[in-house]
Amino acid sequence: MSTRRTFFRQTAAVATGVLTLPQFLPETFARPVLSADSGLKSAAEWAQDEDFWAWVKSEYTVSPTLLNLNNGGVCPQPKVVQDAHIRFYQYCNEAPSYYMWRILDQGREALREKLADLGGCSPEEIAINRNATEGLNTVIFGLNLKPGDEVVLTKQDYPNMLNAWKQREKRDGIKLVFLDLELPSENDDAIVDQYVKAFTSRTKVVHVTHMINWIGQVLPVRKIADEAHKRGIEVIADGAHSFALFDFKIPDLGADYYATSLHKWLCAPFGSGMLYIRQNKIRNVWALLSNTEPDGPDIRKFESLGTRSFASEMAIGTAVDFHNSIGTARKFARAHYLKNYWMERVRELPGVKIHTSFKPEFAGAVGLFSIDGMKTSEVDGQLQNKYKIHTTGIDWENIHGVRVTPHIYHTPKDLDRLVAAITAMSEKQAVASKKKS
Repeated sequence: MSTRRTFFRQTAAVATGVLTLPQFLPETFARPVLSADSGLKSAAEWAQDEDFWAWVKSEYTVSPTLLNLNNGGVCPQPKVVQDAHIRFYQYCNEAPSYYMWRILDQGREALREKLADLGGCSPEEIAINRNATEGLNTVIFGLNLKPGDEVVLTKQDYPNMLNAWKQREKRDGIKLVFLDLELPSENDDAIVDQYVKAFTSRTKVVHVTHMINWIGQVLPVRKIADEAHKRGIEVIADGAHSFALFDFKIPDLGADYYATSLHKWLCAPFGSGMLYIRQNKIRNVWALLSNTEPDGPDIRKFESLGTRSFASEMAIGTAVDFHNSIGTARKFARAHYLKNYWMERVRELPGVKIHTSFKPEFAGAVGLFSIDGMKTSEVDGQLQNKYKIHTTGIDWENIHGVRVTPHIYHTPKDLDRLVAAITAMSEKQAVASKKKS
C-alpha cells in the first residue's frame, strides 16, 4: 500500500513532467495517481488531515506575511499552473502566429473534453472563454426576448449581471422583476416559494446565482429550475463561485445555461472561464461576437474571440489535473471545515455576528461577520492595516459585514491569526461601548 509520502512524490513527479514533455497540448497532461489508501477515508476525515494539506500549501507561492482571506474574488494558481502558463507563453513567443494558431489552437478540443469531464456534461456543451461575466453576458444578450417579456432575478445577484439585464431592459423594453432575499437562510422551500410567486405568464427567464458571492449563501438552483421548467421558463445559473468547489455535475442543477470563472476555485490562470449551454438550447442563443453562423447549433460559435491568451487557455488543463489530484469532495470538505473553524471560534465574542450558515448544504467557503458598533470599512481596514489580513468589506443591499474566504492552502494556524484579530477588535469595542454607556 502506498504511503502518503509516496503519493506526494508521484504528484510532484507528474506535475514536473508536464512541463518537460515535448508536446504541449492538454491531452499530454498525465493525471496524478492517488495513493491506494485514499478511498479509506471520508471527505470529512481528509479535511482535517494536516499532513496532506501541508503538501497542498507547499504547492502554492502565496505570501508568507500577508494573510490572504479574499480568495472569493480570485484564487492564486499553484506553482505547476504558473509554470505551465509561463512555458506556454515562452513557446508562443518563438513564432506567435505559427505556435498560437497552428499548434496550441488545436489543443482546445482536448481541453474542452477535459472540462466537460469535470463538469459531467458533453464537450459539445462547453465553450471556453475568459470569465463568468463574459459567459453570462453571452447568454443575456444572445437570447431572443421582446418588449414585455419578464426576467426574474434578485438584488443580491452580481452587479455585472444586474447591469447586463438593465441594459437589455433599457434597449429592448423587457421587464425585470427583482426579488429581495433575506439572507442567510436555511430554508430552501422559502427561497423557492419567493421565486415561484414572482413567476407570471410573461416570465421567460429566471436568473439564479448558485452561490451568492457577498455572503456565501448557496441557493437551491435545481428546485428553482424544476419549478421554472414546469412553466416553460428558461434558467440561467451564475456559477462563478461554485465550479471546482462544490461537488456536483453541471446538469444536476437543471439549468439551461451556466457560466463560471476558472480562475476562482479551479485555480486556473487569471482571465479564464467557461460557458455551458444545454445542447438543444445552443441554437437559441446568438453569438455575442461575430461568427459565420451566429444562430447555429455549434457551441464553438461562442469562441470567436480573435487573438486571446493561448498560454492562459492551455494552462487550464494543468489546473484541472492539479484539482483532480485533490478531488472536489475533499476540496469542498476542507474549505468548509476552514470556514467553520474560524466562525465557531468568534461566534460567541461580544458584539460579533455571523451572517453565514454553518451547514454545508447552505454555505461553502465564504463567511461573513460584523462587529456591533463598527462600520464594515473600519473592521476591514483594521484587519488590513493593523493585522495584515486581507479580506473584503461588503455593503450591498441588505448585506453588511466583512467577507472572509479561506482557501485550501490555508491551515488552522493561519486562521488562528484571524481569530486573534477579531477577538482583539471585539474586546476593544466592548470596552468602548461600556465607557459610552
